[in-house]
Amino acid sequence: MKPNIGLTAGERQTVSEQLAKLLADEFILYTKSRNAHWNVEGPDFHAMHLFFESQYEQLDDIMDSVAERIRKISHYAPATLKQFLDLTHLTEYSEAENDSEGYIKELLADHESIIEFIRGNIDPIAETYKDFGTSDFITGLIEIHEGMAWMLRAHLK
Repeated sequence: MKPNIGLTAGERQTVSEQLAKLLADEFILYTKSRNAHWNVEGPDFHAMHLFFESQYEQLDDIMDSVAERIRKISHYAPATLKQFLDLTHLTEYSEAENDSEGYIKELLADHESIIEFIRGNIDPIAETYKDFGTSDFITGLIEIHEGMAWMLRAHLK
């Protein structure tokens, strides 16, 4: 059934494309956070193992909400590793040693990159594509990523 939600097919298409890129970024960051959780070593192992777990659990919730937002505007969410790698702004490759500081620096940079991507989409999604729901949704995601980035940044002080 054709959606009747106040957005044209073109508006929904463009917004879903931006959300697909965001979902890909979230998936790559989730994977990198899992990697940090699994492979961190050092005297702070236990604390960082638990910390990275809390980070990837938050990202899991974010991924689900982004995919569901894509579905709410009547598009299909990308769901393969190839699609995510083709769409992401991030790199899956990690140059970090298996210590917490290296992982934290990489994850922090990725959160900041996602924040910038989202911030750059808030106004166009609302003003150009008239999708205030998605604009509001991604504004909320900025707050979550800022909180996660703050936690990472605090470890580097």
